[in-house]
Order: sequence, then C-alpha cells, then structure tokens
Amino acid sequence: MNTLQIKEKLNSVEYDFLRRNKSLGKNIILLTTGGSHAYGTDTPKSDLDIRGITLNSAEEILTMNYNDKPIEDRPTDTVIYFLKQIVSLLLNCNPNTIEILGTKEEHLFICTEEGRLLRNNADLFLSKKAAASFGGYAIAQLRRLQNALARDSYPQKEKEKHILSSIQKQLLTLPERYKEITKGALNIYLDTSMKEDFDEEIFMDINLKHYPLRDFKNIYSDMNNVLKDYDKLNHRNSKKDELHLNKHAMHLIRLLIMGKEILEGKEVHTYREKEISLLMDIRNGSFNYNEIFEMVDKFDKEFKYAAENTILPDEPDYDSVQELLIQINKKVINTI
Repeated sequence: MNTLQIKEKLNSVEYDFLRRNKSLGKNIILLTTGGSHAYGTDTPKSDLDIRGITLNSAEEILTMNYNDKPIEDRPTDTVIYFLKQIVSLLLNCNPNTIEILGTKEEHLFICTEEGRLLRNNADLFLSKKAAASFGGYAIAQLRRLQNALARDSYPQKEKEKHILSSIQKQLLTLPERYKEITKGALNIYLDTSMKEDFDEEIFMDINLKHYPLRDFKNIYSDMNNVLKDYDKLNHRNSKKDELHLNKHAMHLIRLLIMGKEILEGKEVHTYREKEISLLMDIRNGSFNYNEIFEMVDKFDKEFKYAAENTILPDEPDYDSVQELLIQINKKVINTI
C-alpha cells in the first residue's frame, strides 16, 4: 500500500472515528504509520497500523485528572496516545512509541506545529535507557525464539541458559519500574538440579531488607511470565508458526539495529531503508535458523558495544522536556 492509498484509506468511513471522537479530530498533533509500513517491511498482505498523538484537554491539564489509556480502534489497528501518557513512555525510550518520532516524512498524515516540536526534539528523550528498553526486549525475545526453534535438538541445559539470559535481560529494566535492588541482593544463576528431567536449572539467592512487598511480587511475576512464555513456545505447532517466527526474528533483529543506531547518537530512524532487503529475506525464509542465530550474535555484539560506548546521557533531558510540555499545554489552556 503506497502513501496515496493510505491517505485515501484514512479519509474513508472506516476511519471516521479519527474525526468524530471529541478527544481526537483537531486535537491530533501527529498521525503516522506503525508496524511494517513504518519500517518498510510491508507486503501486499500487511495490515495497516496507524499511530498518533493527541493533546490532553484543558480540563485534564488544569485538574490533573488525566486519561491514562490510549485510544484504540482494533478493527483498524489504530492507537492514539494522549500527550502526557506518551511523554512518560518516550522518557524511558520505549521502542513502540519512540519510533513514532522517526517515521519518514511522507508518512506524516497529520503533523501540527506541536507535533513538529516533538519530532524536532526527539533527542531530548534519548538516553542510556535505550540499552535496557531496546536490548532487554529484543534479546529476551530472541532467546525465546531460539529456544522454540531448537527445542527438539537442544539439550535441556542449553534451553535453561536461554531462559536465564531472558530473565537477566529483563532484570535490567527493573529500576524503571520498581524500587531499586542493590547490587548482589538478587542473584539468578544455573546450578546442578536434583529434578529427574533436569541436568541444571535456574536458582536464585535473595537478600532484601525493607523492600516493598508489592514491588517484589511484581518482579517475581515478571520472571514467572518469562517461564510461561517459554512453555508456550515449546508447545507450538512448528509448521503452522514458521512464517510467524520468521517475521518475529525479522522484527527483533530490526530492534537491535535501530537500538544500536540510537545509542550511537544517530537519532531515531524508523524506516529501515538500508536494511529492508536483509529484513525481508529473513521474513521470507531465505536464511536457515543457524544463519539467523549467527546474525543475532553479530548484531547483539554491535549493540552491546554501542551501549558500552554510547555518547547518550544517563538520563533524558527532563528540564527541556518539561519546557516543551509547558509550551504545548499553554496553547491548549489559552483556547479556553
């Protein structure tokens, strides 16, 4: 679907909610593509994903009673974030939202002065947090994929290593969500197992004092969900899921490439013009899984090097982001 066809589709009755919803319409400051169309990896069968940002109302701003959920229209795969909500996600370098600020110009179906301000100042949101957000998600998913594809040939010990790697990557994101755990207070490692079907299994040592119970419950739940995801993949139908897994591998490698680029200080470029051929070959099954895993290792090493040598600051530029929000929200208040 080319740009003209997308514009025609957006003007159709199917997308009337964009114009009729009181929180959208003239309040939308950015409307663009998401998913495969945004990355350049779409096929004639690809669904159209639309992503956007809309302003909070003057009432929300003045009362601080914000709508904290995006507006979703599932039939059209459309997600529109409220400004306050997406700023919080952008400050954590959330991959699913930071890409909205880097789609190509011809895919900007709405871009107001406020939307342009956000896109022109995307660098204010970038920090070393990108290492955890892009790397943590991508590598965890890749290891689960590797475990799923090799489940019949990999020994149990190797599978357990993949699970451990996924959990360790996930733990990198803990400071963003929960009270910080001091170094050495929570250790996850492999050791000899006494279980009949296990050579080794994952163990944990915990030494926490005065730690919030609810935070710990959520951390345990996060780790448990990784285990559940592996179990689901191990029971998949390999024939039925092969195309899905190829697409999965393509997007995960894309995340590593895009994350590395951000960590190298090269800004946000969602459309992957230079890598489209490679990504589509992965999607179309041109590589066997051993070749894919070799690529994973290569891009993982490049990503880690970029993370270790990044020029990005430890934290995003909170003060400048605040000034940006004041500038945008003042315009909303002045319309009362």
